[in-house]
Amino acid sequence: MTVTLDWFGCTTYRLNIDGLVVFLDTFMDRISSAPDNGASSADIKEADYAIIGHSHWDHISGADVIAKNTGARVIGSYETARVLTEAGVPTDQLLPSSGGELHRLNDDVTVRGFPSIHSCIWSTAEPPGISVTGDMGVSQDERSGRLVARSNKGTQLPPELAAEARELRARGIGSPNDGGALDYLIETPDGTIFFQNSMGFWSGILGGIRADVAIIACAGRGNIDGEPIQGSVEEFVAVVANTVAPQKLILGHHDNWAGAPDAPDLIDITPIREQLEQSAYYSDVIVPGYQDGTLLF
Repeated sequence: MTVTLDWFGCTTYRLNIDGLVVFLDTFMDRISSAPDNGASSADIKEADYAIIGHSHWDHISGADVIAKNTGARVIGSYETARVLTEAGVPTDQLLPSSGGELHRLNDDVTVRGFPSIHSCIWSTAEPPGISVTGDMGVSQDERSGRLVARSNKGTQLPPELAAEARELRARGIGSPNDGGALDYLIETPDGTIFFQNSMGFWSGILGGIRADVAIIACAGRGNIDGEPIQGSVEEFVAVVANTVAPQKLILGHHDNWAGAPDAPDLIDITPIREQLEQSAYYSDVIVPGYQDGTLLF
């Protein structure tokens, strides 16, 4: 059995598992200032399943288009199911999950969801190589207030790009709430694939997961058991790698998917590589290009 992976930027991937086409997130429609990933959701003509990690726009947008055009079934949280129902996706294509469910994709492939937690988007964050501390014990009310203030500020775009971004958001779908993040473990006859689309986890749950390949986000402020990591992006990634123990590690959410001016196309992941080399468990870090058909198994 051959398993290949195509990256579309952010945390959107397409797995081809010996002919079974599975999307991990579906966000691929982006503004013109973002790096060209060579695709739009309307271009996708073949998909059997779409697995959504959480319900924010930059992860779920496009799922409605792909589901309607291909008949793909969508696995995700109950908030994801609500958003897709409102977008006109038939309910018999939706497989709402809260974590713990085992979904059989075909005779040989299954996927199990696990309750997870979103990164601390309300808190201070830095790129890899910079350690961040503080913000422990912040109440939910204060977190919500900070998040609103941060959302109101938004990404600073020139007027023309800002108008383009608003139009794109209006055409897309998404929720202001993450809807409860989910991690997933995909099992194939040739190996297992762990997917985590936001930097967060519950230690007691992650501790029971092992995989041959791990696909994880590497942007923002990591969230461990409900509190922001006291450290760096690379330290968070190392904790996940040391726990899940993958042979191959693929990073996501590290391209300039929002098209921010003067931002690099890709975040420098050198600190992550260096951290993993010092860790107890070393993973081979794979950096795929857009839609390059990376061979996993």
